[in-house]
Parts: sequence; C-alpha cells; structure tokens
Amino acid sequence: MKHLVTGAAGFIGYHVSERLLSRGDEVIGLDNLSPYYDPTLKQARLDRLRRHPGFRFEKIDLTDRDGVELLFQRERFPRVIHLAAQAGVRYSVTHPHTYVASNIVGFLNVIEGCRYHGAGHLTYASTSSVYGLNTRMPFSVHESVNHPVSLYAATKKANEQMAHSYSHLYGLPTTGLRFYTVYGPWGRPDMALFLFTRAILDGQPIDVFNHGKMQRDFTYIDDIVEGVVRISDRPATADPAWNGAEPDPATSAAPYRVYNIGNNEPAELMAFIGALERSLGRTAEKRFLPMQPGDVPATSADIDDLVRDAGFHPGTPIETGVAKFVEWYRAYHKI
Repeated sequence: MKHLVTGAAGFIGYHVSERLLSRGDEVIGLDNLSPYYDPTLKQARLDRLRRHPGFRFEKIDLTDRDGVELLFQRERFPRVIHLAAQAGVRYSVTHPHTYVASNIVGFLNVIEGCRYHGAGHLTYASTSSVYGLNTRMPFSVHESVNHPVSLYAATKKANEQMAHSYSHLYGLPTTGLRFYTVYGPWGRPDMALFLFTRAILDGQPIDVFNHGKMQRDFTYIDDIVEGVVRISDRPATADPAWNGAEPDPATSAAPYRVYNIGNNEPAELMAFIGALERSLGRTAEKRFLPMQPGDVPATSADIDDLVRDAGFHPGTPIETGVAKFVEWYRAYHKI
C-alpha cells in the first residue's frame, strides 16, 4: 500500500511513517520543515526515515495549492494520513493567521487532492481541544463540540466539518482522530515533557500552570500510532442507523467517522511530573502559575468506539512512557 503522510518530519508523522515502513508499505512523506521549533530535530527524524527504501520525501508547504495538486496528480495515493498542522494551543492566541493558513487552507488543499485523485481514505489529526468548555467526563465523540476556547481548537473542529461535507458530497471516506496529550521519544520541544526534562536537567524551575490542578489523558506515542494505522486501514463507511432527527456527531449517513485516541486513564499533572522526577532521579523546582489562555483544566477520553471498531485499547502506563522518553532524551542529547 502506498501512503501519503503529511507532517512526516513531525513528532507523530515520523512515528506513523516508521510503523508503515516497517511493515513493508511505501510512504511519501510531505513536510515544509517549518521553523516553529528547531528544524534540526525534524531533519534528524527525516534522516532516520530515509534509511528505508520505501520512503520518499517531498518538501512542500500545504498552502502551495499547485504543488499539492501536482503531487496528488502524480502519485494518486490510495491512503492519505494528514498529520501536518500548526500545533499548539497557546501559540494560536498570538499567531492566529498562521493557524488559518496551515490548518484551514492546507487542509482544503489536501482534501481537494483526495477528492480529485482517487484517495480511498483520508485519515486526519484532530484534537481533544475541540471539547473546549465541555465538562462532562470522559469526553465522548457522540456529544457536540460547539464551544472551543482557542483558535487552534476551532481550526480542528472546522477540519471535521469540512471532512463531513466532502464525505457527503463526493463519497470520500474520511476519519478524524482526536488526540490526547501525546508524549514520547522524538517529541516536540514545545510540549511539557520536553520542557520539564530540559529544565530539570539544567537545574532550572519548571512552570506548572493552574497551580498544578490540571488533569490530562496523557497518551504514549506508540498507542497513538497503533490507533492511526488501524483506523487508516479501515476506511470509514456510512452508518445505516444514522438519524437526521437525532444526529450523532461521530457518524453520518456519509462515509465519515470521528474517534478519540486517548489513554482512557487521566492523570494529575503533578503525578506526571512525579514520574519524570523518578526517571531523572532529580526533584524539580516548581513555579506555580495561573491557567493560560486557551487551556482547559482537564481532559479524559471515552474510547469505546475505538475499542469496538479498531479492536485496540491504548494503555501504556505513564511510568513506562516517561521512562522511555527520558532514555531517548539522554541518548539524543548525549547526556
């Protein structure tokens, strides 16, 4: 099977590409190598992917409509896994135009390529951030998500709505995956685990927002990858029981689906920090701060649909996942 993986030099895109290549699939990896964080880390991921004979890299910005169109026209991908995006809740507060360009215009160019050039399934990254002001836990894909609290979340909700319209109009199978606080080796330097590890090893204080009263469904990268690949292999189909009088947001009369991929075992932020301290053998100096704009106090994933349809239950314990990250971090930075 030939796959397009957008964002292949990114954290999740790199790991998904590795998994597909390891089972013998062909991967065309697309990335613009954005300087949002250190491009040398992205290049290091790409260097590892290039060791596989089934990998090819295309440096294209998703806002380049003609470049994306030509790639789809030439390759005619049976499967597209769209993971490229401008990430980060807090960054979206200060750089809104970047998010509209990458996450709205870029998504449109990808889904247009799928529409015109025979993609059999578009699987794309959404986020738990779409739940916004929802407080009923765990978050269910069968509940509405009409109150996002960041532009980042709003762009991802827009992607889900755009996907549904294409599934309805053109019969394009699309599946959105709402990720929950992904962490692990080769992770993004702007995320908490990376920032905490670097600060603790440098003897610097760590910023603990909402005075530590945060709860997250921390999900290890291998669990995310397993979910992405299983869902990509299973093109969305129409739900024959869907009822427009009582519309289910997670399914449709069109070939459209949305799933949560989370650990299904939310943890307190302080417990996460504790696991990191034990792995590093050091105690962090903590600087307790108020909640940041765009953040939510808690996330928790209802994964019943994922378990039923994909036969998979994420479950890597935090202690295990954090230890693997620390092992990678020390090796990568030669500490």
